[in-house]
Amino acid sequence: MVEDQTPEALDGIKIVELTRDPAGEFVGKLLAGFHADVLKVELPEGSPGRHVGPFVGREEDVDRSLNFWYYNTNKRSAVLEYRTAEGRKLLEDLLDSTDVLISGIVPQELSDLGLDLQALEAEFPRLIILSMTPYGLTGPWKDWASSDLVALALGSPLNSCGYDDHSIPPIRPGGGQSYHTAASFGLLGVLLALLERQTSGRGQLIDVGMHDCLAVSSELANLFWFYPGVEVQRQTCRAAQPTPTQPCLFRCADDRWVYLATFAAEQKGWVTLLEWLESKDLAVDLSDPKWQEASYRQENFYHVYEILTVFLQLQTAEEAYHEGQARGVAIGPLNSPEDLFNDEHLIARGLFVPVEDDQVAGSVIYPRLPYKFSDIELAPLSRPPRLGEHTEALIRSIKS
Repeated sequence: MVEDQTPEALDGIKIVELTRDPAGEFVGKLLAGFHADVLKVELPEGSPGRHVGPFVGREEDVDRSLNFWYYNTNKRSAVLEYRTAEGRKLLEDLLDSTDVLISGIVPQELSDLGLDLQALEAEFPRLIILSMTPYGLTGPWKDWASSDLVALALGSPLNSCGYDDHSIPPIRPGGGQSYHTAASFGLLGVLLALLERQTSGRGQLIDVGMHDCLAVSSELANLFWFYPGVEVQRQTCRAAQPTPTQPCLFRCADDRWVYLATFAAEQKGWVTLLEWLESKDLAVDLSDPKWQEASYRQENFYHVYEILTVFLQLQTAEEAYHEGQARGVAIGPLNSPEDLFNDEHLIARGLFVPVEDDQVAGSVIYPRLPYKFSDIELAPLSRPPRLGEHTEALIRSIKS
């Protein structure tokens, strides 16, 4: 009897990654996590991400960049000098057996390199080409430069990020949000194109501009502008709104902060919060019937805020979090990134896994891909490739 085997979603799909920023790299990482064979084609100096610190052991080296390590697990690396005619010929020979090309090169540079995505699409009819560039392949800005901060500013999300004090400029959210936003659209495009190819037998060119992706990722700002015709105002740790909403950050006894919505408008949440305060004899005057009116709470929410400020200063962040959640209150502590390694919930779900790596004479902790499937097995994490680690094997396979 043949045992049932868990399917490996993209097993057998060959991907060439020709990109230089985290957007395209992240798409490649996600596809590799589904068992796709992702080959990262690099110039002799290595991808730009290899030169971004911090570096393991503070030793600046193309194979020790933590930035590169994060975005390039489960991939192979080959060095091809595609700025020369010989290198371009090797690249085109490679594409003959490739399913997906991820390109992160702007149109003018493609032209300077002697590469033409439309020509490749015609030459390799089954090839799916994902172009991931700052502004797309068309339009007056198609060859201009960008970055995470420039994209957030130009696409408008940055205008909604910051503090109640508007004398302080908008604040960039961390985590490469613009690159990751564009990557989510790029990944979806590749998966849809792979599905469509099963019917048509043909590949296609997918043009993803990071600026486009950010322009449709501005939360409530577009909705308020197009319908009521008003602009949203940035707020400290709250969604930008046309008018100010209640402060939601509170410092606890251990000097950590928690986020707690004060439920000025929502009745059920307000009742739950009031019961919690009453259980500690700290409701003060909030038990007065007048506070049951949402409009009254909204008009006087700073009084509620003052009471909650004292209430939460009498307990630690963890105490407030666990008791509040047990009562059904939406509350959570503000964790730093390093706090997450000790998060009991993430530990229970196995988010962080050790990966053997001889660069550090042991293992490195990585986050696995953040989803679980009942019938798809994700690829086990493997370390990022050394620069050019798989070049010789690739050249042999092309010339054989």
